[in-house]
Amino acid sequence: MITLPELAHYSTDFPDPLQALVEPNGLLAFGGDLSVKRLLSAYARGIFPWFSADEPILWWSPDPRGVLPLDELYISKTTQKWLRRSTHSVTINHAFVNVIEACASIPRGPIIAEDGSVVHNGTWITQTMIEAYIQLHRAGHAHSIEIWNTAGELVGGLYGVSIGGVFCGESMFHIEPNTSKLAFITLVQHMKKHGGLFIDCQMQNPYLASMGVIEVPRDLYLEKLQLAIALPSSESMWSPQEVIL
Repeated sequence: MITLPELAHYSTDFPDPLQALVEPNGLLAFGGDLSVKRLLSAYARGIFPWFSADEPILWWSPDPRGVLPLDELYISKTTQKWLRRSTHSVTINHAFVNVIEACASIPRGPIIAEDGSVVHNGTWITQTMIEAYIQLHRAGHAHSIEIWNTAGELVGGLYGVSIGGVFCGESMFHIEPNTSKLAFITLVQHMKKHGGLFIDCQMQNPYLASMGVIEVPRDLYLEKLQLAIALPSSESMWSPQEVIL
């Protein structure tokens, strides 16, 4: 039987991330809310929410942690060739709501139902999550990168939370090939330009690994996180802008 701490609604304190469960990996607590104040408190401690519509709010801090040191970005030769031919345009914080809704609309892979049948897993980006991150965006802490085709259609992008010198990536999507990669590459270049330290990718996967994301022990991640969030960020860093490729 799993016993978890329940978060109080009157406080934004969290348990020590090092107390998170080994199985399921990183599960730390449940309850509370998704207010701007609580979300910022969570990210500053290396904690993030992840839950389905039929679950209470669950808070996680997995070990190991997927991170990308900015200088370790890997761009394959195939992707480099595609980038040179690309006619897409890139913006920052022009369409946050559209990006998060696009991310929420993408099925996240098959799961096995109780009867043994294979079904498609619904997104973890519930309407409650969408509304919470829109508020975080309006407060100046959640940001998006958008990829547009020549017809002016949104065809790729990503969103996440920025604190000091770290960007905590939440989700990305693509409608046309390689457009999520273009968004990720743009994010890395943007962070480097403004003195960022790393991108927090939360959990490693083959797609992220192909672009240079590595796994580090949680205690090392938490040390790097404290260094990163202490860095100042300029007000202009996340102002709505068009990126020159």
